[in-house]
Amino acid sequence: MPSREPVQMSGCPYKTDPYPQYEKMRQEGPVHPVLFPSGVQAWLVTGYEAAHRALNDRRLGKNHDLGNEGWRSKAAIMPEPQHSQLQAHLLHQDAPDHGRMRKLVLDSFSPRRAEALRPRIQELANALIDALPADSGPDGVDLVASFAAHFPFQVLSQAIGLPPELADAFDRDWGKVVQPVGPTDPGRPRYEARLRGLQTYISEVVTHTRAHPGDHLLGRLVAGKDDGTLSENELGSMIFQLLVAGQEPVTNQITTALVTLLRHPEALRRLRDEPELLPQAVEELLRYDSAFELTTWRFFAEDSDLYGTRIPAGDSVIVSLCAANRDPAHFPDADRLDLERSPNPHLAFGHGSHFCPGAALARTELAVALGTLLARLPGLRLAVPDEDLTWVQAVLARGVTELPVHYDQRR
Repeated sequence: MPSREPVQMSGCPYKTDPYPQYEKMRQEGPVHPVLFPSGVQAWLVTGYEAAHRALNDRRLGKNHDLGNEGWRSKAAIMPEPQHSQLQAHLLHQDAPDHGRMRKLVLDSFSPRRAEALRPRIQELANALIDALPADSGPDGVDLVASFAAHFPFQVLSQAIGLPPELADAFDRDWGKVVQPVGPTDPGRPRYEARLRGLQTYISEVVTHTRAHPGDHLLGRLVAGKDDGTLSENELGSMIFQLLVAGQEPVTNQITTALVTLLRHPEALRRLRDEPELLPQAVEELLRYDSAFELTTWRFFAEDSDLYGTRIPAGDSVIVSLCAANRDPAHFPDADRLDLERSPNPHLAFGHGSHFCPGAALARTELAVALGTLLARLPGLRLAVPDEDLTWVQAVLARGVTELPVHYDQRR
């Protein structure tokens, strides 16, 4: 049985490398009390089989209305009216509303659509690398600021039909609204200012799309509001989810994949020399260190048993995707990077009804980004000691805030 003392899910040692902690937790059992920086005490599911079953457990709902007062009093959820106006998206919906809304986005992110976008995605990657210095110089080049922070949003804009003038006006700082900031946190005023700025931007996107309708996802979402398929809050929330969840995780995943390859120079060289390995390699890099470390909240509507642990109604249940993906009971030699691992049924995009609808597009982005960076930046290596990398402190996510590298000569 797991210890009843909550495990701290924060701090530099944990965020830098959570895997030793996850190994210990898996050995103790599948369900663990944990404490988040906001003060929320939750229940964390570890281990592949337990995670897989929890992600498909119909007793666990995603709607915030299921949360109890103990969770609500400390959860770093958005203030009103933004919570009602921006949180009615897919991640926080249960059937039947979830299915109704999900249907509107599936075609735009299908594998067929992602593959059709590949030439344009390649052009965007090349343009960003063209803008890099011919060589990295003595101080190196930050691949987050120069590439990973921009590439996913440029791809997303193409995928959803966001026009260039609105894409250029997007402030990446708004993406930090998904990083929980508690009501008493000194950073709460700035957090709320980001929310208001993003909400104004979403209103401008809706107004522009209504005035310039087209055969793209934004056009279909606005049409869905106008024909009664979506409510006003659902429309704004879905655009919010696209703009934030549709790009920041890919930015982080590019960084975790690059850090992994830079730590495994033989794998980096092999992938550079054998680009035909990219599809398999992307799956392994997703498994090995996923940008989606934890899922968002889930709740039982009534007191329930979860693998032998009694969970009170409305307490939050979180699934650790990273812990599941390193479970040696499911993945042989799970802590080893194997670019040809097969089969590789990782949970980096979740599972079940809430499986990430943008998975196919994300896979294409990762393959293009990694293949292009490795081919065009020979001699790619870290420009700082590994221990000096700063890891994102967001509760649910993994990634580095900066990635200074050296390379010999831009091709």
